[in-house]
Amino acid sequence: MRTVIVGDVHGCGEELDRLLAHVGFGAGDRLVLVGDLVARGPEPRRVFDLVRAHGGRAVRGNHEDKLLRWRASRARGEAKPLGPAHRETARTMRERDWAFLAGLPLWIDLPEHGVRVVHAGVVPGVPVERQAPRTLMFVRCLGPANEPVEQRDGGVGPWAARWEGPPHVVFGHNALGDPQVHPWATGIDTGCVYGGRLTAMVLRAGERPPPAAERLAALVSVPARRAYFPR
Repeated sequence: MRTVIVGDVHGCGEELDRLLAHVGFGAGDRLVLVGDLVARGPEPRRVFDLVRAHGGRAVRGNHEDKLLRWRASRARGEAKPLGPAHRETARTMRERDWAFLAGLPLWIDLPEHGVRVVHAGVVPGVPVERQAPRTLMFVRCLGPANEPVEQRDGGVGPWAARWEGPPHVVFGHNALGDPQVHPWATGIDTGCVYGGRLTAMVLRAGERPPPAAERLAALVSVPARRAYFPR
């Protein structure tokens, strides 16, 4: 059995379908996603249906969190307007899609691979149970006092460069043109919805992420059909 960990899909259903076909995803394989399954891309329903069809699991990303918070506030009669992309996603979602989002955890541990999957990242030295939910969904960098920073160019550098493990953290959120390879962390959001690529880490049964110098051999990508959302 292989484990296929997929980066931020953002509603790019065609690309998710192609990526799974490209890796030869089979009945014995396991699908895990790093969050931001929907919003900004054109096919949220197709994404949900593919994930369900393959028995996939996912962590909650910041875009899922935004949609769920909006829906909860709407139920209280306090909803603020959503932007056009999120509004269109919310309009197309079915009750089973909302239920799927509501059940997403903030992290998934894959002990046989020595991997922890989160959406955005972690603060080194803080047990995962004590990480702030917003950190797990939004962090990109660290400040001089090890505080979480959400801006891409903020703080003193990316959190992943200072994470010493174990476990090995596989994350998304910080969309760049290429995967982010660090000794104990791998970022696999390669900006599919912006016209980049959809990337996955593929691990065989019991396999751990390779050393940084060999890590790219465990990563597989397919190009986006086009840019669906401006950067």
